[in-house]
Amino acid sequence: MHEALPALVLDSKAVSRTVMNETPTNQASSVGHSGAAPSTSDEQLMLAFSKGSSQAFEELFSRYKQPIFGFFRRRVTESAQAEELTQETFLAVLRAGARYEPRALFRTYLYAIGFKILRAHRRKAAFRATFFGQQNSAPDPSRRDATESGLWVRRAVEKLEPIDREVLMLREFEQLSYAEIADLLQLPLNTVRSRLFRARTALRTLLEPASSPSAKGAMQVRQEPASQPMAQKGERA
Repeated sequence: MHEALPALVLDSKAVSRTVMNETPTNQASSVGHSGAAPSTSDEQLMLAFSKGSSQAFEELFSRYKQPIFGFFRRRVTESAQAEELTQETFLAVLRAGARYEPRALFRTYLYAIGFKILRAHRRKAAFRATFFGQQNSAPDPSRRDATESGLWVRRAVEKLEPIDREVLMLREFEQLSYAEIADLLQLPLNTVRSRLFRARTALRTLLEPASSPSAKGAMQVRQEPASQPMAQKGERA
């Protein structure tokens, strides 16, 4: 992905892309090229961008480019698709910047945009598959190179119910709080908790037949009780 996304907006020509690392970085400790202090919150940066600061947007892009790419990469077949959807997400943030209101954490706002773009992508893919018979016949090279234990975990996760799978992935991979997941999926907070508990239990059961201990350890789901004190809005559980 091209590093300076604002330049991508100014120049509509195709830019050369480099494959991004699938492993998301810790956005809380990331410092981008703009030189903004890590103590500057995402919400402060977005407000500054809404008032015209391009450096603020560059800092947000630096913090979230890898997490958003990882979000898409775990949900689409091709790495190139994940890159394109990541660019679409940040372009949407650019276009909506002037209308931004800090009603929720910026991270929740950003992932909500990502979800909308992902749903639109899936609708287009379903349309093409139905009316044009297009299918992804070529295997994804990155999946071919995955370890056996990683493939085992991936297949086990794919067997979960769609909502349970999404709750689990948002919690384990995106590391969102219960409140953030509830906002994104439009679910009651207690439903998120119960579905997460059910997903973790089902995943452990699916991984039981694995003969290799490394397969079970490839994704260590955290042991959390089904009922915990209610998390405050935006609080990391």
